[in-house]
Amino acid sequence: MAIRKHLPNALTCLNLLCGCVALTLILAYDARPEYVSSSEQQWQPLVQAAYFIGLAAVADFFDGFVARALHVSSPIGKDLDSLADMVSFGVVPGAVLFKLLQYALPASLPAWLAYLAFIVSIFSALRLAKFNNDTRQTNSFIGLPTPANTLLVVSLPLILLNDRFGLQTYLLSPWVLLGLTVLLSYLLVAEIPLFALKFKNFGWQDNSLRFIFVLLSVGLLLVLGATAVPLIVLLYVLLSVLKPKYV
Repeated sequence: MAIRKHLPNALTCLNLLCGCVALTLILAYDARPEYVSSSEQQWQPLVQAAYFIGLAAVADFFDGFVARALHVSSPIGKDLDSLADMVSFGVVPGAVLFKLLQYALPASLPAWLAYLAFIVSIFSALRLAKFNNDTRQTNSFIGLPTPANTLLVVSLPLILLNDRFGLQTYLLSPWVLLGLTVLLSYLLVAEIPLFALKFKNFGWQDNSLRFIFVLLSVGLLLVLGATAVPLIVLLYVLLSVLKPKYV
């Protein structure tokens, strides 16, 4: 029983560990041409960080799932989850956007603009604080969840590494990156109801929207690879906004 009690918190700590490793990879990274010998090497540290964040997201999903399944939820577990999320899904996306902006900003623009990327981290903190104190978010979300936001951000280096659709010009535009920073910061705290991927059972009637989202997401990933991730987040928002009231 003692081991079962601590299993959800162990998964939360795994989330935090992955976030810390990802952060060290990001902050030690320098994409300036004089420090890299190929385009693949150029984005590899951020790609490695993205994989750790993917693992953090899996651990974050299952810590709550396991806590509910074993009936071992606790206030400490909830607080620990938010603290871990602030690193993995709060600081990390700001750091990734910061590094991309550092690379993208031309010499004609002030270097301090790159630090605006951390607006995402600030709004992630606000999002997590709101979630912990908003009784409306028990079975759904209001505002974009921080893991979804972060998965979108860390997908950018993956897209740049395998740029099948010629998106590098747009993704490495400082104005696109700054615009994305503002948009994501807004979505994190926007009063937009979004469904949660919490399956209380696996019946179609109670989970039709979730099954449709999962199936469409898998299809997009199979066809587009990492390029699908921003589209999946957009799909998530659109399905939530357009869903029938009875779902």
